[in-house]
Amino acid sequence: MQSNAKTPKEYISELPEDRKQPIMKLRESILKNLPEGFEEVMSYGMIGYVVPHTLYPDGYHTNPLLPLPFINIASQKNFIALYHMGIYSDNGLFNWFVSEYPKHVKTKLDMGKSCIRFKNINQIPYSLIGKLVAKMTTEQWINIYEKAWKK
Repeated sequence: MQSNAKTPKEYISELPEDRKQPIMKLRESILKNLPEGFEEVMSYGMIGYVVPHTLYPDGYHTNPLLPLPFINIASQKNFIALYHMGIYSDNGLFNWFVSEYPKHVKTKLDMGKSCIRFKNINQIPYSLIGKLVAKMTTEQWINIYEKAWKK
């Protein structure tokens, strides 16, 4: 579910009441732990965290006018989603997250390639998400991205 909101605060204000607090807490966990250099933007109709063109002028390979995406959060129809490109691209980070998740949440991890789905909005592991966000710098993300996409 994409939004036409221009800012994260506008995005949150448009959400159903039961989704506002969890998205605000998720955003807070990300902003508190986001390594220097990443920037919060609206991206693909979601709240996004990107490597800005000032740090990576090449931008995103599918559209170089866009900054390099890293994380997005969104309120979808049946869940809250966290999209983390680093988890999709780095097996070590993926394995760490999968092994840590059960220590924080009793329900089974619901995850696709880069998408972590939280169907029970009362069981979002905010501290774990903060640790996940802190584990990859802009430089590390750019290096992983370039190895995968630059020839």
